[in-house]
Amino acid sequence: MSGRFKLGGLAAAALAAGALSAPVTALAGHAHPRSEPARRAEVRQGLQHVLVISVDGMHQSDLEWYARNHPNSELAALAEHGAQYANAQTQVPSDSFPGTVGMFTGGDPRVTGVYYDDEYNHALFPPGTTTCTPGLALGSPVIYDSPVDINSRRLDAGEGLSGLPGSILQMTGHPQSLIVPSGLPVDPNTCTPVYPHQYLGVNTVFNVAHDAGLRTAYSDKHPAYEILDGPSGNGIDDLFTPEIDSLALEPNGTRYPGNDTTWTSDNAATMQYDSYKVQAVINEIDGYNHSRGEKVGVPAIFGMNFQTVSTAEKLPTSDGLRGGYYPGSTDPGPLLQRALDYVNHQMARMVSELRAQGVADSTAIIFTAKHGQSPKDPNQLTRIDDGPIIAGINAAWTQAHPGAGALVAASSDDDGMLLWLSDRSPEATSFVERYLLTHPAIGNTATGGSRTLQASGLAQVYAGDGAAQYFGVPVSDPHHPDIVGVVQQGVVYTGATAKIAEHGGANPEDRDVPLVVYAPAAVGANLIGQTVKTEQIAPTILRLLGLDPQSLDAVRIEGTRVLPGL
Repeated sequence: MSGRFKLGGLAAAALAAGALSAPVTALAGHAHPRSEPARRAEVRQGLQHVLVISVDGMHQSDLEWYARNHPNSELAALAEHGAQYANAQTQVPSDSFPGTVGMFTGGDPRVTGVYYDDEYNHALFPPGTTTCTPGLALGSPVIYDSPVDINSRRLDAGEGLSGLPGSILQMTGHPQSLIVPSGLPVDPNTCTPVYPHQYLGVNTVFNVAHDAGLRTAYSDKHPAYEILDGPSGNGIDDLFTPEIDSLALEPNGTRYPGNDTTWTSDNAATMQYDSYKVQAVINEIDGYNHSRGEKVGVPAIFGMNFQTVSTAEKLPTSDGLRGGYYPGSTDPGPLLQRALDYVNHQMARMVSELRAQGVADSTAIIFTAKHGQSPKDPNQLTRIDDGPIIAGINAAWTQAHPGAGALVAASSDDDGMLLWLSDRSPEATSFVERYLLTHPAIGNTATGGSRTLQASGLAQVYAGDGAAQYFGVPVSDPHHPDIVGVVQQGVVYTGATAKIAEHGGANPEDRDVPLVVYAPAAVGANLIGQTVKTEQIAPTILRLLGLDPQSLDAVRIEGTRVLPGL
């Protein structure tokens, strides 16, 4: 998510570069697992750990390109020796928050209730409400990213650690304490703030594992990812969430060049940021908590997400390298190639540590992505400022309905358009649909030229009943957007020129992601062409650990299946 939501009205660049020059083949060189029946027979107690790695922004085509051009690499070995799903898709919307929730619950937004990290809910009171009297107007923003931190400008989200960034691994493993309650929506029944984990409609794999007496850990990019604790609030024993939207600091504590450089606005900074999470995982592989301060045992479920590939796809340039893909192709450009090299090396570090600690044969690795990114081809890019579109809708509605006020209550527009309306009537939703489809939008291209697109840059619009049907929920459901816009190829809604790709929509490039399950002692190597969804990761995690996938609420409701071919 890029902050496009609107209410109505331990490696620095030098370390990373040095790491990339080394061979990274902890898996490569091992015999094909199908030729090792004796090795599999040695596994007496089955799998005891599942390590889940999400490389945000990565496509299946990126994995294929990298394996083809680096056949002795770690990523090539994972793909060759694991069950590789060549047609894996993430859900819609393809945002990080619902993507993560789907991976660990087995459900899509219709059962999780989570559509975006910044969304709107028609059944909650706004943040700061303290008197929940009958008749008070319902409707509230639900913002579950950096704005709810105690201090979103600090890497520790406001915990107050000294010696940042080097001290970041000392950050709390219970980040709910770093969320400001006054920034949360309010439950009208209890008149209390709704924390992310309370907003989630179904349980998570972490809840199931915790209830079975197993240890859990994870690392992600905002304290609001405590949503993975699930409705019971007890899912993750150790959750490490350094704030990615904070100001980036060099290893010596000085700011990166530029007053407002965050960890995502410089790709070398993103690598440094990701390296802290890698170190947390390595500490956990060694049997410690993420800070290495307490010996607790290797978690049954643990993992992290990488942001380095995502920023290498989004940034036009960084560190003197061109970002994204080569024009007219799907071949990664120099910055993205460096990012893939970095991820490859970090995967080798983690796999090597699994072997060093003697837990490689009892650990399954699931390698995937929460979302892809589009467009790949920069020639297709059209950046459109959605501000004038929303202002136009509100002005036209007010003109037709004097005194009605703004119609668009909230929006989340990245490379899709999600609108929540103050009036959900068929008249209002049809009005917005007509407006969007009959008004052109002027945007700019990757090279700075002007481009005008019809229908506000949209290919399809689902409104009211149509939007509800799109997600498979009743029109009265308070969570779902009232308007869903599917963009024309290459459209990104942004008022800036600092990005060349985005995610969040329904474009195949947003949704086509890698998915590999690597566990040679239990899972045979296979290339599976059947279309699968990343929601299937959740029941698969439980099956690999010998737990019951039916313990997941979403699996029972939606019938989510374990991944085929395992």
